[in-house]
Amino acid sequence: MMLLKLRFALVLCSTVVRGLLGTPVRSLDINGYGTNDSNLPTLQPIQYTNTASLLRIAYYDEGPRDGQTVILMHRFPYDINSFAEVAPRLVEQGYRVVVPYLRGYGDTRFLNQSTPRSAEQAALGYDLLTLMDALGIAHAILVGFDCGTIPVNVVAALWPERCDGMVAVGSYLTQDRNTAWVPLDPDSEAARWAIYPGHLGQELAAEFSEAELNRILPALQNPDFINITVDFYRNRLLFAPGDPAYAQLADALYKQPSISVPSMTLDPEFSTTFPATNGSTTTKYFTDARVHHIVQGAGENIP
Repeated sequence: MMLLKLRFALVLCSTVVRGLLGTPVRSLDINGYGTNDSNLPTLQPIQYTNTASLLRIAYYDEGPRDGQTVILMHRFPYDINSFAEVAPRLVEQGYRVVVPYLRGYGDTRFLNQSTPRSAEQAALGYDLLTLMDALGIAHAILVGFDCGTIPVNVVAALWPERCDGMVAVGSYLTQDRNTAWVPLDPDSEAARWAIYPGHLGQELAAEFSEAELNRILPALQNPDFINITVDFYRNRLLFAPGDPAYAQLADALYKQPSISVPSMTLDPEFSTTFPATNGSTTTKYFTDARVHHIVQGAGENIP
């Protein structure tokens, strides 16, 4: 299993790095990394809908149609099965639960070859909004973690009438590109730089099983997975332009609009990407009731 982890980590890291450096990469070569079979729970059945964001979105949708709708947004490099244990519990409590694959993941596909493979925050937010439109969901509780927090932040901030409440891991991740390269305070910078020298070793030491690896493999075989993943980082680092179709929305987001819906924000105790905080640094972005918690014993994959 250690050898499997090593090979998979090296392929994933090297592929993304090549993309960040501008080397064309069509797909992630994961042949030989398992059978794509797993005895772990998965969210089934999967449904499909076309959206105004020019996607055919694959999604899980269960629970009473007259119940409170909850939309759960996954992160990179996970998929909807991050919520495989959470979603059924919410359904049992009477919620309608929708869990979509983000663009570039699972069976979600672009409808047109000519559509830019952009993963900018405006595109991710518009994907969520247009999914709600396509499914006839007037409003919902929006939940996200890591990259999944970004579209949740976008809709909660710009279309508050569509958001009954927000649960966001990472609190507020809407980026002002004008300050993308402004250093953080010294303590925060030090905490992040300390991650990188041993980061690969931490990945190899992670306690995930071959079954867990096999469960995620299908989501990473999307033909646009690498392009979307690389564009996400390149765009946030100002190395890639946004899709002109989202220019107006992107401009609104660069102003970092406040969130005026009831919110719960979370930080995992053992996060390595963004160390857990007391939430005070993002207080200015919330104008309605907001509570913040550190989830004890949790790592990056909170669900």
